[in-house]
Amino acid sequence: MKEKDIFEDVKSIMLQQETLLSENACKAHKCIRLHDEKEDIRPAFFRDIDRIIHSQGYTRYIDKTQVYSFTDNDHITHRVLHVQLVSKIARTIGRALRLNEDLIEAIALGHDIGHTPFGHTGEKFLNEICKKEHIGYFCHNAQSVRILKDIERVNISIQTFDGILAHNGELLLNKYEPNNNKTKEDLLEELNNVFNVEGYSKFIKAMTLEACVVRLSDVIAYIGRDIEDAITIGVIDRQDIPSQITKVLGNNNSNIVNTLILDVIKNSVDKNYLQFSKDIFKALIDLRNWNYQKIYDSEEACKNKKELEKAFSEMYSIYLNKLEGKDYKNKIEISDNLPYSEKNLYEYINLRSAEYKNNTNVKRMIIDYIAGQTDKFFLRECASNLDEHLV
Repeated sequence: MKEKDIFEDVKSIMLQQETLLSENACKAHKCIRLHDEKEDIRPAFFRDIDRIIHSQGYTRYIDKTQVYSFTDNDHITHRVLHVQLVSKIARTIGRALRLNEDLIEAIALGHDIGHTPFGHTGEKFLNEICKKEHIGYFCHNAQSVRILKDIERVNISIQTFDGILAHNGELLLNKYEPNNNKTKEDLLEELNNVFNVEGYSKFIKAMTLEACVVRLSDVIAYIGRDIEDAITIGVIDRQDIPSQITKVLGNNNSNIVNTLILDVIKNSVDKNYLQFSKDIFKALIDLRNWNYQKIYDSEEACKNKKELEKAFSEMYSIYLNKLEGKDYKNKIEISDNLPYSEKNLYEYINLRSAEYKNNTNVKRMIIDYIAGQTDKFFLRECASNLDEHLV
């Protein structure tokens, strides 16, 4: 059988599979990319999955904080596990609603690539530096798109980029409804606005129902899992969770996840939006608020916060000073006797495209560099450059 015939047969099978999807699903043939390319045997959004998991940003998930940064326990959640949990939950919901699981998985696996070392704490510090330096703002969802689109230059679909940008899991809604009229140009404008308009990220509406599923699944994935981690390291006890919440959602991650998934499926079948029932949504809001009070603002979660804030500020200044006077738009010469930390910075800059260097302020380059670091790499950089060590 000729290769062309095999390709056509596989393509025919995939088209048949798409006929089983809901009319509200985003079909593969609707895929839009920033750059045109030839078709291959993989469906369009499946190709996005492959490219995301082969990206350097994806490999760095392995050592990025979810909630607890300085806890000596191998069983608590890190960012790499979180995105897998989001993917699994989102695909479960998507399958029940007959949506495009490939698009869902691509968005889920890529949605947190822009997270900084030390999670939302690091994100806050970089945002403060951006404001102080008058270079806009920092949001991890927009940074995820920036890493894939501008830094690694991965040709991901507009629909996947959109789902990543719109995933804001910290903002809970009772109804998630897509903007089906959004265009590629609209997405690029939104991406620019997130970096330049304070708080703009909160107002973004996804273009696909699949993206709405991931956004909602982000909440489902962390809300109960963070409770289990907090119990594991002794921050809370299970009986501390208010009874008015547990009687509706359950008192462990398994029950909470199951309750939320079944409820959103029940209330969203054959609809072009996602919705929780009234009682479930109220309990979810109450649990999210309780988690912030007892878990995210706990002493354990905020350990070394002041020291970290100082370290982020000082490392930013150190990197900026190292690039002062350097012709970073061309290749920076790296001698053998340079300190390891300085070599890392120059190698990072040298690997960037001419387009990136010509269109990126040097201060934003440093923000990009820090944002891409893992927890351990950042700590090594601190140990090499600062008098005080964090650990």
